[in-house]
Amino acid sequence: MENFIQQIINGLSLGSIYALIALGYTMVYGIIKLINFAHGEIYMVGAFVGYATINTFQLGLIPSLIISMVFCALLGALIERIAYKPLRKATRVAALITAIGISFLLQNVMIYLVGPQVRAFPQVIIKKVYSFGSIQINQTQITIFLTTISLMLALQYIVKQTKMGKAMRAVSTDADAARLMGINVDNVISFTFILGSSLAGAAGVLVGMYYNSIDPLMGVAPGLKAFIAAVLGGIGLIPGALIGGFAIGIIETLISGYGSSLIKDAVVYLILIIILIVKPTGLLGKNTKEKV
Repeated sequence: MENFIQQIINGLSLGSIYALIALGYTMVYGIIKLINFAHGEIYMVGAFVGYATINTFQLGLIPSLIISMVFCALLGALIERIAYKPLRKATRVAALITAIGISFLLQNVMIYLVGPQVRAFPQVIIKKVYSFGSIQINQTQITIFLTTISLMLALQYIVKQTKMGKAMRAVSTDADAARLMGINVDNVISFTFILGSSLAGAAGVLVGMYYNSIDPLMGVAPGLKAFIAAVLGGIGLIPGALIGGFAIGIIETLISGYGSSLIKDAVVYLILIIILIVKPTGLLGKNTKEKV
């Protein structure tokens, strides 16, 4: 039983990172019905920005986290303005192909700038372990979980309590009606990209702390898993991204703990296939009828 609890704790730490990345997917999809496959690479850039601020400028975790979030927010806004805004009225396939192209572009730009090698992420958290019997929780896990919860609460406040959050919900429901009510839809979409990208930047720093290593291709697998988490919970729904992220993280750690870590990725992708067959709208999603 204690081993099971230990795996759950490990899963919550990993799942909280997936949830942060999944929030970016789900917010963008909820607003403009676009799956931004470049989101994983934005999170990768965030990890390298955190690495640079900690390793080069000797900054602490909080300043590095803020700088990474700001940099990725600006990067997300730039990508939206240059790559996605001109395709606002294009087909979804065109936008999807563009997103994949941006993903490969960011990967190769980072390989050109910093090289393809894996780097050890500098440790900014004291390696302290708290033991409760045979159950252990280290300081890094606690920091990751508390940081994730704080960012999620801040996001919930922005979406539910602020004027821009209300505009985001209005555009998500009906963009044309929101435009008629005087809402600047383009600004709302840009703000959504900024918000989602900043969360991805924070996730990049947290992943560097969790795995102690970063590389230019690190955004591929976690990006796909975060997308699966968003689909599992109900893409377009913020609570769905949270539930899906935690669920994927716990499933991965349980498979690694009781089975083999070699098959954990295959099981996650199998979950995606099952969800798409059984309940395509996700756990929290509702079936909606469309007029054709």
